[in-house]
Amino acid sequence: MTDNVAPTTRVSAYGLFFDEVDRMLLVRIAPGFTRDAEGRWTLPGGGLKFGEDPEVGVLREVEEETGFTGEVIRLAFVSSWTRGPLPEMGYGPFHGVRIVYWVRITGGELRHEVDESTDMAAWFTRDELRTTPLVELVDRALEYMEGADLALAH
Repeated sequence: MTDNVAPTTRVSAYGLFFDEVDRMLLVRIAPGFTRDAEGRWTLPGGGLKFGEDPEVGVLREVEEETGFTGEVIRLAFVSSWTRGPLPEMGYGPFHGVRIVYWVRITGGELRHEVDESTDMAAWFTRDELRTTPLVELVDRALEYMEGADLALAH
């Protein structure tokens, strides 16, 4: 492998959901899909396909990972992260851009994704979130919500 591996940028879209009793919808990362996050919980969503509108992509990912259909209410926040190159693994520098939307459930039933990047979907109370292994994106969403107008999100 070479030390000169091209950098990669990945754009992803995620949904931010709460039910009528203020529980947050999350999905668990399945084994074998990340270097360091398997078994941790994240927002439903994921990478956009080439040319896919982020609002379309988040609804596709949400249905794949949770069984729910939905509608985008509004943009919540955008964040990004970077990682340096890992030439020994064949990876160049990485930049992840994450677009997070407030999404309202319009149909479907909660179910788990099978044989993909997540393996479980579940609702969590705020107390349960304190003891649940979460990825940084969920922490960022919780920080965002402290200053957001939640009346518009339900």
